[in-house]
Formats: sequence, C-alpha cells, structure tokens
Amino acid sequence: MNDLDYIPVTAAVIEKDGMILIAKRKRAYSGYPWEFPGGKMEEGESLEECLKREIEEELGIEIAVGEHLCSVRHVLNCQSAIRIYAYRASYVRGDIRLKDHDEVRWVTINELLQYDFPEPDRHIASVLIEQQGAESRENRIS
Repeated sequence: MNDLDYIPVTAAVIEKDGMILIAKRKRAYSGYPWEFPGGKMEEGESLEECLKREIEEELGIEIAVGEHLCSVRHVLNCQSAIRIYAYRASYVRGDIRLKDHDEVRWVTINELLQYDFPEPDRHIASVLIEQQGAESRENRIS
C-alpha cells in the first residue's frame, strides 16, 4: 500500500496535571479495549481541526492541540489501512461525557504499559515512554 491508500486518523495524548487520558472503547478493537482517543479526518479538515472535533464529539471536552508526537501506519485488513497522527494535547475545559467509550482514566506515562492497546496505540505509548526516559537522562546530565 502506498500513502494514498491510508486513511488519515488522529489520536490525542491529552495531558493534565502530569497525567495522560486514555479511553476504553465500548467495542474493543481486535480485542484491545484501550486507546488514545481521536478519529478519522473529514474532507477539508486539518489534522489539528480533526482532533479537536473528535475529542469534543467523543468526550465532550475542549483541548488545545500541541506538537506532533509521531505517526504510525496500520493495516486493518486486506482492504483498509490507517495512518495515525498522534499529537500532544492539553485539557482546556469541560466535563467528560462518554459517547464511544465505557470508561476513561488519567494515568502516568509509566502506567501505560499496564493497559491493552492495539498496536498503533502501543507504538504511541512507547514513544511517550522513550521521550520521558530521554528527558530524565538530560536532567541528570544538566
């Protein structure tokens, strides 16, 4: 598959008070219930606009989209594939209301490995853990 065949999807790594928001889907994706919330990009939207809209629709909260964290390609089946664009985001306001999810949790980066994520979300979690480790090493050297 070339890049044109991949459906663009966004994922938010929403941060608040040093914690990361993860969400448990009502219907587990391939047996993996937890994810970084987000969704598919609509015609004429930027990735950042997509992410803000999806989080408002799925969770009822407003976020500020930050830096691009990583991208990962994932083949869903023989006929479709996605490219997930993960962004750091900050919680701005609103009370979480669940639409597509049964539960949300605020967790530390180190706790991420305790949750069952599908492959693309595991990759995002590993990037976060790797970045945290790099920041810790830099702080020790300084």
